[in-house]
Amino acid sequence: MNEHTETLDGYMKDASGRLVPRDKVKPEHLLEDELVRSLHEKADARHEALLVLKEESFADIRTLQSLLAEKYDTKLGGQKGNLTLHSYDGLLRITVAIGDRITFGPELQVAKKLIDECLDEWTEEGNSNIRAIVADTFDVKKEGKLRVDNVLGLRRLNITEPKWLKAMEAIADAIRVESSKSYVRFHKKANPDAHFVQTPLDIARV
Repeated sequence: MNEHTETLDGYMKDASGRLVPRDKVKPEHLLEDELVRSLHEKADARHEALLVLKEESFADIRTLQSLLAEKYDTKLGGQKGNLTLHSYDGLLRITVAIGDRITFGPELQVAKKLIDECLDEWTEEGNSNIRAIVADTFDVKKEGKLRVDNVLGLRRLNITEPKWLKAMEAIADAIRVESSKSYVRFHKKANPDAHFVQTPLDIARV
């Protein structure tokens, strides 16, 4: 069906792609359609505004970093580019954070096997809690992905058994940084003694 046919006056396309005469559509469905389209237009406009804010924020921050680097011959920002900026009165804060999307390579299966061997060798009574932690860690979510934080958290357990340490080494070797994403967050507080509160830019958090 060509574009002209799809946009014929007096017709509306239904969810199956069929053209329905507008006068055959129930009034309540027309009202619902009008409302949904109107709100989507507003949401799209806000989305575009947020994209502009994000781009301008990173551009302005990079400019500040360049100016300070040129003046003081040093780079503004911490590990991996994380950065926090404050207003002079300390009531406003902007945070730039770099988040990594982590996946695991085949070494993780080796780690799981070594961990299972450790749990089998240790007495069940003394390590039931650890067994529960491990079982939860390697249980995939509904979307079929491992709980990354839980897997990495195993390395913080104070266990010095050689086989366990070997498993932790395998986990470290399995880590793959699939991609990185930059975030900018805005916080403010009412007075110097108050806690910072994030300015919500996500509609679900407003």
